[in-house]
Amino acid sequence: MRLMLFFDLPVGTPAQRRSYAQFRKHIIKDGFLMIQESVYSKLVVNDAVAGSTIVRLNTYCPTEGLIQVLKVTEKQYETMTYISGTKTEHEEMDTMEEFIVL
Repeated sequence: MRLMLFFDLPVGTPAQRRSYAQFRKHIIKDGFLMIQESVYSKLVVNDAVAGSTIVRLNTYCPTEGLIQVLKVTEKQYETMTYISGTKTEHEEMDTMEEFIVL
């Protein structure tokens, strides 16, 4: 399952820019990878982990702006169509496939 995080945060004042930077730092530390500007994705193993991630997001989200989370299955995520551009490098690393080193 994937969590898709969409956000639109104001950056008009120094305090808002600081709040934006702190939020972005937290989501990267929490395992989210950037898909596009203000669109991040995180691979989670089940609904319980997704729920706990959403609870954590609530603890450090800024008071201003719009933040949305969408849960999609891996099968739904794989049906994403690229209209322009190609897959980013981290897309190939962020899969459920296991890697065994012998």
